Amino acid sequence: MEEQAMLARDLVLRVCAGATELDPHWIRAGGKVTTPFVVPRDRNLIRAIVSAGRAMGVSRLLVCRTRAEFSYDAVTEVPLDTDTLIDLIRGWGPHPTDFLVCVEDFSAAVLVAADELTVAAGPADFVRELVGADIPQARTAFAARARADGGVQLTRAAQLYGCVAPGARHTKAPRVPGPDLAERVARGFARARERSPRTVRALRALRGAWGWAVLVVLLAAPLAVPGLDAAIPTLVAAFLLLFQLSWLARSRTVSFADLLRMAAVGAALLWPIAAAEAALLRLLGAEPYGVVGYAYVAVPVEELGKLVPLLLFALVARRRARRLAAVDLLLLAAASGAGFQLAERLLTEVALGAADVSADDGVLLPGSTTVTAPDGTVLAVFAGHAVTTGLVGAVLGLAVVGRRYGGWLWLLPPVALAVALLDHLNLNAVLAGAALHPATDVVHGLLGGGVLTPWLLLLALACAVAMDYRMIGTAAESTPALPGQPPLPRLRRRAWGRSIAMRVRVPADIAPLFRRIALSWVDLPVTLATTVSSIAHELAVSATAARRGPTALCDTWRFLRWRRANAMGEARSEGRAWRRYPDQEELTRGVRELAARLGLSATGGVTGARAAGALFAASPVVAGVSLFSGTPEAGDGTDGAAYALLALDRAQTWLGGLDAGGTVWAALSLVAVVTLLVSGNGVPYVHPRMGAFLRAPGANTGVVLGMLAPGQVGYALVGLAGMALPRRVDRLLVR
Repeated sequence: MEEQAMLARDLVLRVCAGATELDPHWIRAGGKVTTPFVVPRDRNLIRAIVSAGRAMGVSRLLVCRTRAEFSYDAVTEVPLDTDTLIDLIRGWGPHPTDFLVCVEDFSAAVLVAADELTVAAGPADFVRELVGADIPQARTAFAARARADGGVQLTRAAQLYGCVAPGARHTKAPRVPGPDLAERVARGFARARERSPRTVRALRALRGAWGWAVLVVLLAAPLAVPGLDAAIPTLVAAFLLLFQLSWLARSRTVSFADLLRMAAVGAALLWPIAAAEAALLRLLGAEPYGVVGYAYVAVPVEELGKLVPLLLFALVARRRARRLAAVDLLLLAAASGAGFQLAERLLTEVALGAADVSADDGVLLPGSTTVTAPDGTVLAVFAGHAVTTGLVGAVLGLAVVGRRYGGWLWLLPPVALAVALLDHLNLNAVLAGAALHPATDVVHGLLGGGVLTPWLLLLALACAVAMDYRMIGTAAESTPALPGQPPLPRLRRRAWGRSIAMRVRVPADIAPLFRRIALSWVDLPVTLATTVSSIAHELAVSATAARRGPTALCDTWRFLRWRRANAMGEARSEGRAWRRYPDQEELTRGVRELAARLGLSATGGVTGARAAGALFAASPVVAGVSLFSGTPEAGDGTDGAAYALLALDRAQTWLGGLDAGGTVWAALSLVAVVTLLVSGNGVPYVHPRMGAFLRAPGANTGVVLGMLAPGQVGYALVGLAGMALPRRVDRLLVR
């Protein structure tokens, strides 16, 4: 504790705007969660304040009176003991007075007014101990109390802390922007499911039957046209890569089905990118198989063209784009790259009638390419279009979503784009029989030489997940709490305690840059602990729901994704009006239904607080004049290598040599690949009931086909496996 803040005057000026109001600037700093509530001034309130301090991992609290006549009184440091704090308050005299309780680093505080108004501000862990786990419900109850009571103090507090819109006492919700095209389409499907269930069920059954039919076509096509045997391996590789990234991206708000649709868009980009490459080659007067075509034209056009779907997403779903998490941009960019990679490799292998010998389809992030010399020397390593584009999308997500952490994050996208360009450039140079300029080769080596690119992507993914969960935690004012107590409370307490103890030791008079770096290092344990605890809580909810069957599990997955999207929208809005989807009432209803399914309905899906009963009674220029020099290092590597223009040209030549039957099979295979990407991959909405299935098996055949399209088999298997979990899984969640 700094000596100049040991007077009540200095402590109050840091935290409060008046004797009974917290400072709005202090509240906005650090994304604090703020909740006013009405509670009697009794032992239960003091006990809750002590518990809140214990949740922050501190051993003492700072207490002072906030009125002007006590400005020069000393700030009292009290231990986390209820009786000690009560004795201090009683020592001030028999008349109630306003007082402030604060932690040492001023990151959390409780302002207790002389009447029953109390305001808690700080991290969500601190506020939950005072108002309960359901912070939005506590804020809603206070707003209702302020409207019903009509007192000036309560009404002003409700407006000041955002419980009601300022100046709109009788308005239930402020005006928000209208829906975008994507939201209108989603609402249309939701209304169709409610109003025409039979029609939707029939369409789902038709979709499932069509999905299995096209899968049979893909299996049978190689028997008629041998070159088509590459379709299934390349498709599986794209599915596996996106599944791995989406599973690791625990904070994502986009569905796996949306990622596969984005992959279809990336695959369709092969044609316009090839057209752009052809136009540039004609403009330059260069040959497609030369160094200029492989390197100067193909590399920048493809690496920039794969990012176009992100712009299209922002245009089609501009409201949805403002609710994206940092990992969402990574996943969307990686999906675009995976689709482009799928189309390029599929057309090349089909046209050549053989697999690409340089392709290294391992288990982790498949799609990489390794070029080796006859003596075994590795000449080039390329992690794949999905990895390089995903890396650029990841750092874009960090810069866009994390803009509150400083503009220096915008230095990362040019570096990531340089990594992608140099990795791709090195591969195409080797395949074209050229070598990088020595200076360019040095820069490429410093950026990992292509070997470190997948690990850079995973590092960026981990940073994005940590940033997302930290921002989600700051949106606890409007985000309904998950059922049960947050797990790992001891880990969070130790992290908060260490952070507070180190933060008070950082001098205030050092250079701003050094202070910012020191505070970032101090906050790192809290960020990691919050991330791990949030992930563990969501996994515990999913595991508990899995024991209730596939229906509960799928509904839980969908709700968790919606909840994260709403929290990210709230955090990124920074107080501005934004559009919720789904709306707050639907989200609150969803968490209550989920709590009832998981057996926590006695608390309404939340943990009761001690005072709850009284609440209402996100590019450097790499190409230069001399990128290449010397003599070729890989003589005839272009036989199996291709970029977009060459892949499309070879595919057209191969297609022209087919007879009518082969052309039909090729067209059916193309339709099958597109079908498997764009439909039948979402989390099922409807599941057959065993009792109804036994009574009328024919009537439930459509339901089975509707929820068992080829891309949905995994959901069914996980749901069935979850029913075999032991009963002790229910102990993961406690009230």
